[in-house]
Amino acid sequence: MFGTHTNFRLTFTSFHSIIPCDVLLYSTIGGYKEDMAMPSSLLWAVDIFGRVYTLSTVGQYWELCKDTQLEFKRVSAVKQCCWGIACDYQVYTYVFSGDVPIRYQEETYENQRWNPIGGFCEKLLPSDRWQWSDVSGLKHQQLDSFTLPSPHWEWESDWYVDENIGGEPTEKGGWTYAIDFPSTYTKDKRWNSCVRRRRWIRYRRYKSRDVWAKIVSHDEPNQLPDPFNDISVGGSEITDEPLGRLSVWAVSLQGRLWYRENVCHHNPEGSTWSLVATPGEVVQISCGPYDLLWATLWEGQAIVREGIDRNNPQGISWSTVESPSSENGIMHVSVGVDVVWCVTKDRKEFSKPKSDRFGRWTHKVWFRRGVNSHNPCGTSWIEMVGEMMMVTVGLNNQGNVTSKGAGCFFTDDIQNQTSAVIQGDADPSSDTELPGMPTSPASTALLGAAAAGNGPASQAETSAQLTVDPLHSEQGEATAASASEKDNLEINKSPGNPNPSAELQWINIDLKEAQKHPVLSVSSFADTSSLSSLGVFSVGAEDQYGPDEHPLWAWVSGGGCLVDLHSPLKWFTAPSGLSSSVQSLSLSITPAQTAAWRKQIFQQLSERTKRELENFRHYEQAIEQSVWVKTGALQWWRNWKPHKWMDVRVALEQFTGSDGMRDSILFIYYMYHEEKKYIHVFLNEVTIIVEVLNEAKHSFALYTPERTKQRWPIRLAATTEQEMHDWLSLLNMSCCESRRIQGPPSHHAIWSVTCKGDIFVSEPSPELEAGPQLMPCDQMFWRQVGGHLRLIESNSRGVVWGIGYDHTAWLYTGGYGGGFIQGLASSADNIYTQSDVKCVYIYENQRWNPVTGYSSRGLPTDRYMWSDASGLQECTKTNTKPPSPQWSWVSDWYIDFSPAGGTDREGWQYAADFPASYHGHKTMKDFVRRRRWARKCKIVTNGPWLEVPPVTLWDISIIPSSDADDEEAVALWAVSDKGDVLCRLGVTQQNPAGTSWLHVGTDQPFISISIGAFYQVWAIARDGSAFYRGSVSPSKPAGDCWYHIPSPQKQKLKQVSVGRTSVFVLDKNGNLWYRQGITPSYPQGSTWDHVSNNIRKMSVGPLDQVWVIADKVQGSHSLSCGTVCHRTGVQPMEPKGLSWDYGIGGGWEHITVRGNATEASRGAVPDTTEENPAASKEGEDEENKGKSEHSKTPLMTATAVTRKSNLRESQLSCWESQEGGMRVCTEQIVGGSEVTDWSGQEKPEREQPNTNAFNTLCSHLPGLAPIFCDLPLHPRLRRCLGPKGQRGRDPGEARNSSKDCGGNREGTLRVL
Repeated sequence: MFGTHTNFRLTFTSFHSIIPCDVLLYSTIGGYKEDMAMPSSLLWAVDIFGRVYTLSTVGQYWELCKDTQLEFKRVSAVKQCCWGIACDYQVYTYVFSGDVPIRYQEETYENQRWNPIGGFCEKLLPSDRWQWSDVSGLKHQQLDSFTLPSPHWEWESDWYVDENIGGEPTEKGGWTYAIDFPSTYTKDKRWNSCVRRRRWIRYRRYKSRDVWAKIVSHDEPNQLPDPFNDISVGGSEITDEPLGRLSVWAVSLQGRLWYRENVCHHNPEGSTWSLVATPGEVVQISCGPYDLLWATLWEGQAIVREGIDRNNPQGISWSTVESPSSENGIMHVSVGVDVVWCVTKDRKEFSKPKSDRFGRWTHKVWFRRGVNSHNPCGTSWIEMVGEMMMVTVGLNNQGNVTSKGAGCFFTDDIQNQTSAVIQGDADPSSDTELPGMPTSPASTALLGAAAAGNGPASQAETSAQLTVDPLHSEQGEATAASASEKDNLEINKSPGNPNPSAELQWINIDLKEAQKHPVLSVSSFADTSSLSSLGVFSVGAEDQYGPDEHPLWAWVSGGGCLVDLHSPLKWFTAPSGLSSSVQSLSLSITPAQTAAWRKQIFQQLSERTKRELENFRHYEQAIEQSVWVKTGALQWWRNWKPHKWMDVRVALEQFTGSDGMRDSILFIYYMYHEEKKYIHVFLNEVTIIVEVLNEAKHSFALYTPERTKQRWPIRLAATTEQEMHDWLSLLNMSCCESRRIQGPPSHHAIWSVTCKGDIFVSEPSPELEAGPQLMPCDQMFWRQVGGHLRLIESNSRGVVWGIGYDHTAWLYTGGYGGGFIQGLASSADNIYTQSDVKCVYIYENQRWNPVTGYSSRGLPTDRYMWSDASGLQECTKTNTKPPSPQWSWVSDWYIDFSPAGGTDREGWQYAADFPASYHGHKTMKDFVRRRRWARKCKIVTNGPWLEVPPVTLWDISIIPSSDADDEEAVALWAVSDKGDVLCRLGVTQQNPAGTSWLHVGTDQPFISISIGAFYQVWAIARDGSAFYRGSVSPSKPAGDCWYHIPSPQKQKLKQVSVGRTSVFVLDKNGNLWYRQGITPSYPQGSTWDHVSNNIRKMSVGPLDQVWVIADKVQGSHSLSCGTVCHRTGVQPMEPKGLSWDYGIGGGWEHITVRGNATEASRGAVPDTTEENPAASKEGEDEENKGKSEHSKTPLMTATAVTRKSNLRESQLSCWESQEGGMRVCTEQIVGGSEVTDWSGQEKPEREQPNTNAFNTLCSHLPGLAPIFCDLPLHPRLRRCLGPKGQRGRDPGEARNSSKDCGGNREGTLRVL
């Protein structure tokens, strides 16, 4: 995207970028680059030659935009794009490239009417709609009337018919029928269907990405309505605004203000310019990310736009704000989320004139107090650091400041500015340090602000001449004049500032390229090869800025700049305590060298420990057993009625035996009728310890198998969050020690997520899925992993991805612990900071009455007028708290316009009564209405998760199992939060993050996707319809086309999960369905079979095992919502299973078993050929009996034999088809893989299949189906199998001749 590296100087104060009078830099961030470690954004700047540069928040160097043909005056950036004004006064936009294309769907409808002579035809009645029209029928839209809006678009394909209506496929041709226009259309033609229509669609794609695209006018393509000289982009976070919409404002040379209509994600250019009336001639404008919009007038006043919201993005009216004083006219203004900064131009007189006999202009910086969404004008001005030329504010009110002396300053955040007043400037009276002169670290900040302004006079004048702003000659003159100004640093008290001591803490920084010359160190000038230096230099101390190096900055924009406070920038210098030599050494050490050193040190320590202990081996152990006790005061939710919290004393006793084994017991002491009693819990019986979602208490719960059945855990609460986390950490560590569990989860682990977002993992037992005695899932032990997610997906090769509530994708790093789990219970590395944002919803309910209409006065039987979604709990704006004390509010309450069913312009949904089906338009039968309010809250934690930017995701699926090597690609599919289907490329076990996304085209947004073990990709669209992706393979990871699969009758689907061969879907009513009739030759299947109801989420694993989150499960003591359940009895003959086994719950939201490929060992049966001949005879009798019954029922018989020899132990499994006279066996070497997957082998030419012999085999053996149905009777396979009853070759001989049997490596395919 960018090329040349260039030196620069930078000044920061929490996200405001300010250019000083001598124009030494500052710029904005817009656009995200993909970086596995952290998301990045770009800081944009324009130098005095019109060249555009960017600086990444994860980088260290400025990069020159590759499009060097254009010269720019202004740029304004947001996260996804940048707008600019070139020297020809034309507007350009720079849209960042990404893995997801920008597509727009054009649609038109073809309408026909039936007549008795010719049937349906194009002849319509005069009162009918157009033959080609829009969906309403009012606009004439022929196919050839659609054109590309600009040269930056291209057609993706030709017109085609959409054969889908309401989630159901239509007949061939896509026609839908109705009685008349307009009416309700159906896919079935009836006797009274007099009209029909079908929908034609075509996609166009935006192609001008990563280049400057000129914005053309539709009226006059060669020129804009007015030459522009300033532009500002923002409004991306306007409350309730549709995702992706932007506000673009521009100022013309005549002082008129223009607004760009319809700028959004799928239309990055917008459509037209509209003129906005202003009370005067505008000079400059600034648009914040929310609803703040300020502009400056020629008269020196500022105007503020009011009334900006979702329905009025241009606002309603203007308010005028006077400048800080009558003599100080506002020349520049910049706004953020709720902050406003400005720069004024003041005249300063001299007793002894220097630059001119009348004095000169100075530029001061001011901060506006009391600005918020309810009062965009603020209350008063506060004077800040002076002598700046411009200010720019970032997304989270962080900012950059450049002083006159070119010093660089940064502060973490700007909050409560109404109580802080900072005024001052660098004191240039102090001379520049000479080489060798010592400088204390404490004076570095002052030196950085002062030193740069004291070079030789000729160089200062040259620098001042180069920095003249081409748009403001007066500013340029002021800049040149201010190059020799000297002011004193002072802190003054403003009349509106009662607390002048609350100052911003500025940090002096200087960002430079790798030095080619000696530079100033912390203590002295010395040679260094570090990438940054703490020294700040005058202009004269370095080479003069030239056109190819050291650019001088003319403009900067901070509208898209986002710096994570938890991730330090690489822009900053090394710690001040390090000398230059140490800095150079630290930068020369590679991570590989560090890892090697750590390993060497660990080995040396281990050897030393062994040597030291060797001398004491003959001594007896002094202490054979030890006991450790921790006590404390908690609250306990008592067992008897009335249930309430009561104060208790708890004691955790941990004892260590002579063998080093540790066990623990938790005692809870309470008073019952003035009698002291207690209950105790052995921690080796505890299955999980989990935080409880409680707004008022810091509470957690302990589960045992018995209490899981009762749905009544032991609930304890602490007085503070820290105390609760201490107990949770200690109890979790004690439970893991009692069960001898430590380290990261295995590749086969089962992952789950609670409704609170906590992550738990369980190691599966082989007896969990099969065996003579199944392990109940309420005995599974779950341990917590740090982090916060909404869902997780994994596979058996250790690739684990997660998605947060804010749709951010996260990758599991292989660590463990994190969050409140610290110390020995957490890994030392691979733990990173993680944040998540979610919305809390409440509902405002109203009922209609004939006198006042809709009001908050309801019937006595109605729900609360402010309630939750169910209406049973009262939830108001004041009493609604974040989900738990760990969360904090990050926004105000706002109306949510995205509930299912739609809303009107004010966000209301209407219905006949509470509760009912809500819709977004009012009818005569609607007597109640509601609207949903939302408020965002945020949590910051840490865990073994690394963010994978920049695409935000809604759903994800990883191929459940694969026998490929570590370097072979792992199939990973996802759905973005906008509904785009994506395929991740380059995912391997060594590189689980992959490299890039491949977009897979769809005709509508999707919400769920799943890929099976043999690359079967199924997906669910937003309208509830199901799709199958054809021809997906390792060589063709994206497949070729979508097949529309009919949904269960009158059901809208919401989730799909595909295992080895089974396909299960979940509808919006909580019903679980199984797809029947799936074979390799017909992978779409035939029909849907209902399995169960009351299901919230489900997951199908690589063994076709089925796990779900049940919505409601009744226990012996209480009802739990969100319970982990396991489907038992799942076998090849019974893929739907037989019954449910209930596990941990409630409060669970998601589970994935797609990594659990742990199979139980089959029952050991004596070898029928050698050890037990009678058994062999009995088997032959059964075979003969099966032949006689073959015509009635095609069955498949399975047996298992364990074979041992001097060289190996193997497992021999056989399946017998009674229909075709074949008996097929697979032999699995212990530690090897079963011979059931030849997908990696080149398939021989296919011959005519023997359907009678192999269809039954394929349908009853899902795991073998993809092999044997593709290779039924090929000569190589026939030589391997032979006729029924023929003795196979010796296993060793067969392995040596495996070339005839498909080239398998680990086992042998034989016929007995």
